[in-house]
Amino acid sequence: MRLTFLGTGTSTGVPSIGCDCDTCVSDDPRDKRLRVSVLIEHAGRSILVDTSIDFRQQALRANIRHLDAVLITHCHVDHVFGLDDIRPLNFRYGAMGVYANEIAWTDLRRIFQYIFKPTHFGGGLPQLIPHTVVPNAPFMIGEEIEITPLEVTHGRLPVIAYRFNDFAYATDLKSIPPGSMDQLRGLDVLVLDCVRFKPHSTHLCLDEALAYIEDLKPKRSYLTHLNHDVLHARDSHMLPENVWFAYDELVVESR
Repeated sequence: MRLTFLGTGTSTGVPSIGCDCDTCVSDDPRDKRLRVSVLIEHAGRSILVDTSIDFRQQALRANIRHLDAVLITHCHVDHVFGLDDIRPLNFRYGAMGVYANEIAWTDLRRIFQYIFKPTHFGGGLPQLIPHTVVPNAPFMIGEEIEITPLEVTHGRLPVIAYRFNDFAYATDLKSIPPGSMDQLRGLDVLVLDCVRFKPHSTHLCLDEALAYIEDLKPKRSYLTHLNHDVLHARDSHMLPENVWFAYDELVVESR
């Protein structure tokens, strides 16, 4: 399984508009963070997690030519406002399966009402095949990718983390319920939310993320959804063995 980090930044992206901090003025490409998204490729299938607000730029940069499915973690702007940009893939390959929980579908249908209740003609519309995911109810994409949706909590909002075989992607969370913790054990690779160093009301800070990693004991862990507090070269020494700050365009191979 091949994982490509399309974006690893918090909701404002990094650099942040109007900021002259060390990270925002850094010339290290690892400090340039588009909004979070990841591409999973395995057994001839390509799966996107979240159509980030930067999806068009990410897709061009990563040379995405085809997607078999889109998975949505939750319906916040930075994670879904690139949904319209799947249209060129629709033009070539037809309608695409999009997977989200019931809460996210309610908001997606409201925000993108023009897709679901079109009132005019003349512009191309994204072609979606909606699927509602249920926590702890696995489904398959192709014959070799089993996906298990897992509920985590982002403030008070239920968010879906996804386990793909022995890889899991869990962003935008403050806590992980016990049942989901059980499903996140035995991993080869865990990608986990970590917005900054000091505590945050709806995201994991570094100490909280590392505590979950210590409990879950994946073989490798990557921290994502990073804000501009994190300067990659300066701060990577703070991480324990087999834990890294993710960065845009990083490619990781998993089982």
